Amino acid sequence: MGLVHACCKRFAGKGIEYEELFAAGSLGLAKAINNFDESRNLQFSTYAFPVIMGEIKRLFRDGGAVKVSRSLKELASAICKINNESKMKNGMELTVSQLAQKLGTTEEKIIDALNSSRYPLSLTAEYDEEGNPQLDVPTDDIQEEISERLSLEQAVQTLEESDRKIIHLRYYRNKTQTQTAKILDMTQVQVSRREKKILGIIREKMSI
Repeated sequence: MGLVHACCKRFAGKGIEYEELFAAGSLGLAKAINNFDESRNLQFSTYAFPVIMGEIKRLFRDGGAVKVSRSLKELASAICKINNESKMKNGMELTVSQLAQKLGTTEEKIIDALNSSRYPLSLTAEYDEEGNPQLDVPTDDIQEEISERLSLEQAVQTLEESDRKIIHLRYYRNKTQTQTAKILDMTQVQVSRREKKILGIIREKMSI
């Protein structure tokens, strides 16, 4: 589920509620679980990542973003016309309050109309079979980063309990070697030497 949240956070604030993003991501995770083939010798996270991202992106392609009513479209059109006239005459657009007063509506509706008139961002810059542009949201390629984090977690879990405690205190609770030594009834030198060996073990496990 952490992988689902990591994917959803990349789309937060892009026009779809987080709950919808999480629901789609969870569906992708379920599909990945059902279709995962262990015989391919892939890490599950490597397989699941594109499946989860695909379900989230589908929301944007299928119009998961907020639907715009006809009245809001008409208001957006009126705003555009007025702002164009103002720019030609005065060199600047009207403020939200000026637009609300001129069009006889509330500032909230003006803001909604302005937001509805923004073009969706292109994910793929490709077109479907009917020649319509694909709608998507640009995201960083985080698959490698997520895979590395998950590999690190898996490597840590395979350590002996005493070694896990050292890593937990040093890198999860940000304790110094001296503080770690005091908690574990060790010397600072012992912690330093053991920590160096543990990091070597983790690097070796992550490179397999």
